[in-house]
Amino acid sequence: MKSKRHSKIVELIKTNAIATQEELASALNEAGFNVTQATVSRDIRELNLTKMSVDGKLRYVVLESGNSHMADKFIRVFKEGFVGMDMAQNILVVKTVPGMAMAVCAALDAMQWNEIVGSIAGDDTIMCAVRTVDDTIKLMNKLKNILRK
Repeated sequence: MKSKRHSKIVELIKTNAIATQEELASALNEAGFNVTQATVSRDIRELNLTKMSVDGKLRYVVLESGNSHMADKFIRVFKEGFVGMDMAQNILVVKTVPGMAMAVCAALDAMQWNEIVGSIAGDDTIMCAVRTVDDTIKLMNKLKNILRK
């Protein structure tokens, strides 16, 4: 049942502009899948879905790893959503456009930088646990370089 639901989710987000968990849950229920918001939230994580700006509107998309052209997409997502950043010792706090923190966080995770131990996203804020204070400074410089390009 889970694999069928996951297939349906991918189909739904590829054919519809679904921007919220509620919209996805509603579409799944209409398709005959009895789901809760908690189930949809888990499915989003498991399928590596993120929100991306498509034609000027946020919507869920599937982030596919391993494609060489994806690096450019991750950088574009980072640049589009980035507002600012600051550090608190070995924690990097990244501020984003409202609603873009998940997408920017997924982009940062996909870049697989050794300095980042883990990250968590809210609506417009990301917290990255970084190995050391020196690594936090190094990471901030890397991100600044991306923004300059």
